[in-house]
Amino acid sequence: QVQLVESGGGLVQAGGSLRLSCAASGRTLSTYAMGWFRQAPGKERQCVAAISSNGGTQYYADTVKGRFTISRDNTKNTVDLQMISLKPEDTAVYYCAANGPRSIYARSIYYIAPYEYANWGQGTQVTVSS
Repeated sequence: QVQLVESGGGLVQAGGSLRLSCAASGRTLSTYAMGWFRQAPGKERQCVAAISSNGGTQYYADTVKGRFTISRDNTKNTVDLQMISLKPEDTAVYYCAANGPRSIYARSIYYIAPYEYANWGQGTQVTVSS
């Protein structure tokens, strides 16, 4: 099983930027599809970005498209989420999740439903003030 630890959250003013990082241990991430999710109080957990295990395909929720960028470095066993032009509605706890290991035939697939992920980090708070 892979252990995930998020970092980089914090308080930022609207229009600002943050970079979240997810570090993995226990397994190499190179065969795992990865996702970043967020959950605001009283709302369901939703996927904001996902990336296939080979990094070749990415998904972005419409609400973050053009502002968030997911990337992975399989040599460092990390997955990052660069967030720019942050809005108050981006305020949430952000979670990193891993789906895998994936077979070689599934290395270009990403996953966006929470139930598709068995490995989760503890979350990091992002608060955007207006």
